[in-house]
Amino acid sequence: MFKLGLIINPIAGMGGRVGLKGTDGPEVLAEAKKRGAEPGASIKAEVSLSRLTSVRDDLEVITCPGIMGEMAVCNTGLNFRLIKGNAVRETTFEDTIHACREFLKEKVELIVFAGGDGTARDVFRETSDSVPVVGIPAGVKIHSAVFAVNPIRAGDLILSCIKGSIKEYRDAEVMDIDEDLYRSGRIMAKLFGYMKIPFEKNYLQGLKSGSPVSEKYAQEAIASDIIENMVENCCYLIGPGTTTKAIMDKLGLHNTLLGIDAVFNKKTAGNDLNEEQILGLINGEKAMIIITPIGGQAYLFGRGNQQISSRVIKIAGDDNIIIAATSDKITSLKGKPFYVDTGDRKLDNQLKGFIPVITGFRQRIVYKVEC
Repeated sequence: MFKLGLIINPIAGMGGRVGLKGTDGPEVLAEAKKRGAEPGASIKAEVSLSRLTSVRDDLEVITCPGIMGEMAVCNTGLNFRLIKGNAVRETTFEDTIHACREFLKEKVELIVFAGGDGTARDVFRETSDSVPVVGIPAGVKIHSAVFAVNPIRAGDLILSCIKGSIKEYRDAEVMDIDEDLYRSGRIMAKLFGYMKIPFEKNYLQGLKSGSPVSEKYAQEAIASDIIENMVENCCYLIGPGTTTKAIMDKLGLHNTLLGIDAVFNKKTAGNDLNEEQILGLINGEKAMIIITPIGGQAYLFGRGNQQISSRVIKIAGDDNIIIAATSDKITSLKGKPFYVDTGDRKLDNQLKGFIPVITGFRQRIVYKVEC
């Protein structure tokens, strides 16, 4: 029997849609709940686990009680065994560390966790690189390279491990950022170490990278193009990033570097908006979504811009999405496609294909989108 250790961080990603950019700390979690945030990590874990039913008889999942694993495994019908733990109280990072400690005692062959960078840090703290890991992306600020592209590909990667078809394991970076600085528009990422991952290039998202100073002029050219083509009485949702920031700078408007802003008739309609505020703004209005892929990882939706949810995209319309990326950013992807991970599989499939990308002033390319 293949022994797999499973941890679900039930609060991972809850701050995303409500505009909090993370859920580190009890005060932020309380505010997320106050704003109506709902947990989604367990659902994403179920998607991954559902890919393993073909090897059910050869697999034993060792997991945590209640919302940290048991419920998701039960829903997928896999064989499992529980470690000791509290299934009732709210979870903390100590529960993740305790689970990892138990997994090491059980000599699991692979640790799978659903969460974000904070969860990756907690797993690393207890296991280092002693056991291979696969991260199911469920957080907001996913900078680490230990995560799969999406829950389905995480499941397929885990399945390959169980079947013994993985030929290579590599060390991957565990990164995290200061959430307080992140909320104020500054990114300070820190390398915490490396964990071993099963390596299959098409299944893994890679490490996030920043924009070099040399891109500034290209970003300004992109901004000029977008502004030239803005129409009246349309709500433009401006996603996070330095490329989209150039649009706000050129308009002379305040920008939330790591949040979602709205522009209507070239004036600010809202700053640092959460999902509900966005839905209120675009209700009954023509809307356009302007985003840039996350450097290194190539995500259009589902990483750092969860406020632009599947509901928002459906109301705006998938033909009203503007992608902006400098030629340097496209080149840095080395042929890797853009990815979407909205949490709505039907919508993700709808967004697949080829999409125009603004790369400069009156310059376009067509680029592939996968999910």
